[in-house]
Amino acid sequence: MAKILVVEDDLNLLATLKYNLLKESYNAVTAVDGAEALDVARREKPDLIILDVMLPRLSGFEVCRILRKEMTVPILMLTAKTEEVDKIVGLEIGADDYMTKPFSMRELLARLGAMLRRADMAEVQPAAKPESLKIGDLEIDMARHQASCRALPLELSPKEFDLLVFLARNKGFVFSREQLLDKVWDYDYAGETRTVDVHIRWLRQKIETDPAHPRQLLTVRGAGYKLEG
Repeated sequence: MAKILVVEDDLNLLATLKYNLLKESYNAVTAVDGAEALDVARREKPDLIILDVMLPRLSGFEVCRILRKEMTVPILMLTAKTEEVDKIVGLEIGADDYMTKPFSMRELLARLGAMLRRADMAEVQPAAKPESLKIGDLEIDMARHQASCRALPLELSPKEFDLLVFLARNKGFVFSREQLLDKVWDYDYAGETRTVDVHIRWLRQKIETDPAHPRQLLTVRGAGYKLEG
C-alpha cells in the first residue's frame, strides 16, 4: 500500500483528498503547513507527496526545494494560480508534476497512479541483472537509479532520470513533445507540452558543457528532441 503525504491548508480540500485516497486503498498522511510537511515527510518517508504551493510558514516551493535535496520522492504540486511562471518554477525546483485548481479527482488519481508506477519501476530489483548505458560522457545505471556525466554524479529528479533513460535507450531517434509526454509521463497531459521543454532545459544544464549550445541533447526544429552520442 503506497503511502501518500498530502500537504494542504484548505481543510475541506484536505479532507476530500484524504477520503478519496483512502477509498483507493492508499495510506494517506497529512500536513497543513510547510514546516509540518517537512517534519512529516522526514518521519513517514512517503512514496509520493501532493504539495500545495500556497502554504503557511513555508511555501510549497520552499518545501519542494528542501525535500528534493534530501529525497527522490515524486512530488505533485497543486496551485490555484494560472500563471505559467508558477508552474515552471515548481518544475524547475524539482517537482515531477503539477495540477491547477480546480481539478478533477479522477485525473488526480490517474496521475498519482502513473507517478507511482514510474517510481516502482525505478526501484532496484536485487535479483535483476544491472542494466547500464554509456553514451558519450553520459553513464546511466538503471539498477541503481544513478547517472553521471564526465565521471561526476548527476543530481536528477525522478522525472529527469526517466526522461534521460528514455532518450538514451532510443539514442538518435527524434520524439515530439506529445510522444515524450505519453512515453515518459505515462498519461495524456492535455496539451501541457511546456513541461517537456522545462525538463529538457534542466537536463541540459546538468549534462551539457554549454547548455546554450547543446551537443548531445538536441532540438530538432519542428519535430522534437533527441539524444546523440
